[in-house]
Amino acid sequence: MSARPPEPAAAFSPLTAATPETWLQAAAVRWPEILLDHAYCEKKAASTALALIFAYPEHELQNLALSRLAREELRHFEQVTRLMRRLGVPFTRLTPGRYASALRAAMRTHEPGRRMDLMLIGALIEARSCERFVALAPRLPPAMGEFYAELARVEARHGELYLEYAAAAGDGWRERLAQLAAVEAALILAPDAELRFHSGPPGEAAAG
Repeated sequence: MSARPPEPAAAFSPLTAATPETWLQAAAVRWPEILLDHAYCEKKAASTALALIFAYPEHELQNLALSRLAREELRHFEQVTRLMRRLGVPFTRLTPGRYASALRAAMRTHEPGRRMDLMLIGALIEARSCERFVALAPRLPPAMGEFYAELARVEARHGELYLEYAAAAGDGWRERLAQLAAVEAALILAPDAELRFHSGPPGEAAAG
């Protein structure tokens, strides 16, 4: 069995930029679009955790944690789907935003850097989700706001888990986190062509 990972990194947010107010205002008004994309995000989070299990079968403790995380993300998908039905939001096809693919484009392709980067990107995505759940909760319809306030606590725990295993992947993770966090911040601050849960503030094409 693989060695026990180090204790979680000191509790802190890896994010280096706050969500712009313009995104929050748009998301509060266009909450059905955000809720729909949120459902896609939960499915993607589960599939990402499963992909990591297949990619790194030798890391047994990591994979047990990721298995639990994947099941939790799928439960969230079910909860979001039920909330969509309750609020009358149809489940339709949605093109993915630029956020996750742009983060992965900044990832190293050789090991052990690749594993570390995958974990750090996971931590950043979960941290951004947590930040937005907290900021959006009081601006949304009550059923959705209460749900988001509860999810914020879960996403924070997921982010800490990814940071644990980034630290276990090797030295230099804090420096690498700073580099990837700068990429993440640029994506969050720059105007975006689409309004998505992890997009930047809506540009002209997304302002309708």
